[in-house]
Amino acid sequence: MELSESVQKGLQLLADQSTVNHSSFQVLLDVSFRGLLSSRADPTVLDQPELKHMDRILLKQSHAALTTFILEAVKHNADKSTISSCLEELTFSTDRIEIFFSTYQKHKKDIEHLLSSMGRRPPHINDVSWRLQYHMKNGQLDKINEPFYLISLNTENEGSSEDINFTCTTEQLQDLVSKLKDAAKSVEKASQM
Repeated sequence: MELSESVQKGLQLLADQSTVNHSSFQVLLDVSFRGLLSSRADPTVLDQPELKHMDRILLKQSHAALTTFILEAVKHNADKSTISSCLEELTFSTDRIEIFFSTYQKHKKDIEHLLSSMGRRPPHINDVSWRLQYHMKNGQLDKINEPFYLISLNTENEGSSEDINFTCTTEQLQDLVSKLKDAAKSVEKASQM
């Protein structure tokens, strides 16, 4: 697994037993997994009594690095040897690696399910509506008299519908239409192969 420099630094802070003691490490690990699996963000997630002694900036950096590492490990379906070697490079003790891996194993399936539910498909466009409007004056009361279009795309993604609204000038609309025609031709060519 490739980790950015900031993630490596945050994890090295967690490896340092003088900065993060044993109980703080366990609490931060639990908080990180719980935060990933929570359906809503909790602004007080790091306000645990065991974490009060830590510098807030270092705590946030460690928490961000740990959650990133967890997500990367699940994404790559990392096994014990991969996780161990990665954490050993970051000077984690054998004890902390074992604690991390046992917690990781306990929550891995739930995080996999969460990541798979996010999906990669863009919404499907069901309908388009538009309306022509005119800008008569701008903020400085200068006459403009330019047309613009209000476009509304009715989309559906996994059973839920949503409207996407935007405005565009005549030139922008012409550009959008030509790109859609190009995309349609590309799809048609691909389907004929």
